[in-house]
Amino acid sequence: ECMFGKLKHYRRIATRYEKKAFNYMGMLSFASVLLWLR
Repeated sequence: ECMFGKLKHYRRIATRYEKKAFNYMGMLSFASVLLWLR
């Protein structure tokens, strides 16, 4: 639950600029890795 809250700080993910699910999943995994590396 905390991770989803942190992911919403990324504007690109919160507003879902990516229209295709494949691209959105890529950005979601990229942001998750960035949070994990912190």
